[in-house]
Amino acid sequence: MPELPEVERIRQSLSPGVLGKRVVGATLHRRDVLVVPGDPAGGFSRQRSGASKPRRYEARRLLVGTTVVDVKRLGKELAIVGETGGEGVAGRSVLLVRLGMTGQLVLLGSGARASKRDHIHATLRLEGGGRLLFRDPRRFGGLRAFENLESLSEHWSGLGPDALGVTGPVLRERLGGSARAIKAALLDQRVIAGVGNIYADEALFESGIAPGRAAGSLSEGEASALASAIRAILARAIEAGGSSIRDYLDAGGVAGTAQRLHRVYGRGGLACERCGGELAQILLAQRTTVFCPACQR
Repeated sequence: MPELPEVERIRQSLSPGVLGKRVVGATLHRRDVLVVPGDPAGGFSRQRSGASKPRRYEARRLLVGTTVVDVKRLGKELAIVGETGGEGVAGRSVLLVRLGMTGQLVLLGSGARASKRDHIHATLRLEGGGRLLFRDPRRFGGLRAFENLESLSEHWSGLGPDALGVTGPVLRERLGGSARAIKAALLDQRVIAGVGNIYADEALFESGIAPGRAAGSLSEGEASALASAIRAILARAIEAGGSSIRDYLDAGGVAGTAQRLHRVYGRGGLACERCGGELAQILLAQRTTVFCPACQR
């Protein structure tokens, strides 16, 4: 959490307030949340290289001096693209945002104050007095700077296709005959990008597939049904503003209502809305998993 619908709603709510705006300054309150070229792959907060302290970074790594021209998303990751022009030649810099479990992007207008002022790790100051804050209480998220769009594309090549557009044939190909549980495969961002614990449970229930089924055992029809369920559930969740179960808010501070649509997630031990039987709750792929033993085969 946040998963694809929450990240997409953040992108949608963030874009109108930053596109076309110049980043005139930035403050990094914790150096270890930012990964720049040359840093350990996981950043200094999780690195195992033995380096004594983080290296210095340039302000342009936080898009200072650029004008925001795009806010991209793949799966659960956001990328803010800034453009600079020099001697008629435009260059682009990218700041990737991973929200992790508790990360937030907070867009404030001129003179506005953040409702929660703790755990703010980076502040981007926009022309006109606005600010974009990166807040992350548990620090499972972070920021990563890329030199250009080509570097971002290379990074994103390690992820699967975006779950919002996945089809049955593509899903079956990505599963590749795997013997691992289908729930575990859906959580693997290298298979498809964007599905987490909430929407994996919901999609498997919608398609009638047991979470412990071997991923490679799905027929063409089952893979198509599952892909269709993933697309539909994610689209409905986006429309509802995402699932505000704990602390998720969009960039404008608005909570979502998609949690009201959940039919299995978080409902272990309650009655199945489809058959009336008791929903089972197990631990699968180290994640709490809820399903209906009668409806999901």
